[in-house]
Amino acid sequence: MSINKTPTGNHTIGHDRPLFEQDIDSYKAKEKLSEPTVCPQCGAVYHAGRWQWIEPPSNADSQTCPACHRIKDNFPAGFVTLEGPFFNTHSEEIKHLIQNHALHERVEHPLKRIIAIENQAIGNHQGSSMLVTTTDTHLARGIGEAVRHAYQGELKVNHVSGENTVRVQWSR
Repeated sequence: MSINKTPTGNHTIGHDRPLFEQDIDSYKAKEKLSEPTVCPQCGAVYHAGRWQWIEPPSNADSQTCPACHRIKDNFPAGFVTLEGPFFNTHSEEIKHLIQNHALHERVEHPLKRIIAIENQAIGNHQGSSMLVTTTDTHLARGIGEAVRHAYQGELKVNHVSGENTVRVQWSR
């Protein structure tokens, strides 16, 4: 697995996970939300400092969560591109793996969601590719790692410094 980064004096923490101190996410709340707050679109509740899948209290404030906001604006944080001859013959199987991985993540993390899965044609007779867009950078990276773990291949992760965006490419 190769990981491409565009560092600008940032530090690395954990397992090749860059710490980007200057990343800006306009979808993140500027100030702490009052608790509890419920998202009117998906029903997630902001409680104990994070969004959760719990029953909303009757006295909850209402505010759209960052994931629903990104989905409404069609402004992904993660882009996963899958392609190659192996992908062309196993695309449906890989799509099911991606959907299962995203569902598993969403159970614990309401802000980790797939925005869209789109098949894209590549030239004449060269096959196709798939573009998966996500509301969260960690979900995009996790999808790429899950596909690489299941099917090997080459995985590239590019996090753009100063932006809350990740581009993941897998091919085989």
